[in-house]
Amino acid sequence: MSIHDDRPSRGGQVPPPGTQPGVGQGPSTQQYNYYDDDGYTAAESLSPQDLREGPGFGELQERASLGWSASADLGLLVVRLVLGGVFLAHGAQKLFGVLGGPGPDGFARMLADLGFEQTELLAQITGGTEVLAGALLVLGLFTPLAAAGILGVMGSAVVLHAGNGFFLPNGVEYEAVLAAVAFGLMFAGPGRVALDRGRAWSRRPGVFGVIGLVLAVVAAAVVLLVLR
Repeated sequence: MSIHDDRPSRGGQVPPPGTQPGVGQGPSTQQYNYYDDDGYTAAESLSPQDLREGPGFGELQERASLGWSASADLGLLVVRLVLGGVFLAHGAQKLFGVLGGPGPDGFARMLADLGFEQTELLAQITGGTEVLAGALLVLGLFTPLAAAGILGVMGSAVVLHAGNGFFLPNGVEYEAVLAAVAFGLMFAGPGRVALDRGRAWSRRPGVFGVIGLVLAVVAAAVVLLVLR
């Protein structure tokens, strides 16, 4: 279990074991970075007795109880694998015509029926986005960007078919659920069972989630307003 103190009033400083607040806190005071794994390792070296005797133990204990857990990692891994696998399959249908899919020509004709222009290029872009985003989600790599790609595609689908109502078989229920899952992954992050582990967007999923959301909205707007 990693315990750290990032309270603004203390500037992220944890006094060495055996010292009291305000006493001997000169050059020997240890500075821990909230996002530095080495800081976690150093904090773990403190014994439970040292921590109980130190200042702010109650707050440290509360923060530790709210820390990341293996169950959250497992849940995010399953969500990534399922969502990524679904879009790998959908993209392969569009790009290669496998798994009963229409292939690029058939998908381009579907786009033309919906009123789109440059349908051959758009078919390749859509299929490629789904395959690439799906693969990245399975690996847990560049997760905010991958989730943004899926959100953009599904958001466009929801807008296009909103007139059909919400519930299946003709409504947008399925597309809306996939878009919501992608949105959730953008802001929750990939979890620690991922190639993104330790990267900036994994440590600060909220910030990069907002960036991904902006990219998804812009991409969907371009497709719906410029290419249609």
